[in-house]
Amino acid sequence: MTYHPLTESTAAAFLGTVPAIADRLGGDPGQWRVREVGDGNLNLVFLVTGPKGGVAAKQALPYVRLVGESWPLPLSRAYYERLALAEEARFAPARVPALIHHDDVMALTVMELLTPHRTLRGALIDGARYPLLAAQMAEFVADTLYFTSDLAVPPEVKKARIAAYLGNTAMCRITEDLVFDEPWFDAPMNFHTPGLEGVVAQLRADVPLRLAVQAMKARFLAAPEALLHGDLHTGSIMVTADDTRIIDPEFAFYGPMGFDPGMFLANLWMAHFAGGAGLLDVAAQFWTGFVDRFAAHWRAAGEGGALLALARNDAALRDAAIAAWRKAVWRDALGFAGAEIIRRILGLAHVADFESIAETAVRAAHETRALHFARTLLLERDRIGLADIGALARL
Repeated sequence: MTYHPLTESTAAAFLGTVPAIADRLGGDPGQWRVREVGDGNLNLVFLVTGPKGGVAAKQALPYVRLVGESWPLPLSRAYYERLALAEEARFAPARVPALIHHDDVMALTVMELLTPHRTLRGALIDGARYPLLAAQMAEFVADTLYFTSDLAVPPEVKKARIAAYLGNTAMCRITEDLVFDEPWFDAPMNFHTPGLEGVVAQLRADVPLRLAVQAMKARFLAAPEALLHGDLHTGSIMVTADDTRIIDPEFAFYGPMGFDPGMFLANLWMAHFAGGAGLLDVAAQFWTGFVDRFAAHWRAAGEGGALLALARNDAALRDAAIAAWRKAVWRDALGFAGAEIIRRILGLAHVADFESIAETAVRAAHETRALHFARTLLLERDRIGLADIGALARL
């Protein structure tokens, strides 16, 4: 068998050859309903339902779907997604979809069908709010970061895990280019809302700001602190009133702990600037829940991790280390959040939160406020505390 993209007309017959999938769906593949629903930038996504149940089948394409064959992309990203899903399921099984089948040749990952879940981004745009969201996201981020870090993992195991993801260079390069570099010059695929020309020119001429963004890129490149999802925006989160699941970890690698929480905070803050109510509180609840849960793991830890020996039987040192960690990760999260907000407005991949605002002048006004907020996050990240965010976001 060789790689070939599936279609709505061929997916059922192919998936029907896999016993685990056929058993889950029931009946004959000819009875199954197949819908291709991929609305992201990269992949095909098929929702397949049969008499007994359903699956979600995600297949990588050999190029960036948003752009086309002129931007090739390795199929190996599907392998890293499967690897990350399995590792996340070890530490946060309730927060990720169950993995049913993976095919390296076909770059195909088959997962449980999340229903009646919907993407968090679309739900927030529609005004839906989820009381359990902040706590469940804090659970996922704290558990995956802590239990893959030097606090929980012996050094030889951690190094082997880092090495396992080193080949995911193409996906990391997308982040390096689209988040940290291309928003700052006239890259061919950049675009922005008409009316932002003045603020764009100001930002691109702001040397301290550009230095701050490059400092965040340096952290991204050279701080393999824990396993990251790598693309933790509100389109990678599926929700119901009772359940939150995180999908699409194809950007996974070992990087700085502030990156994932920074991406999630940035997307909540952008939804706020686009007119969403109550999201500053959700962001604050998430951050508090994340750091408290992470610290609780630290205080309950045994002797497994490389960083625990110095603080063994020394509660004062441990608490000082937790406080220092909290400050450092918050600082990084602010910087990464600022870079994410700017790139989502000035770069290639925009967000529907802003794009769904039909009136151009209104959208430009909302985005201008978000850009000034992002600049402050990057330049003042040593001085901004959680209590300052509300005032800054309402200016």
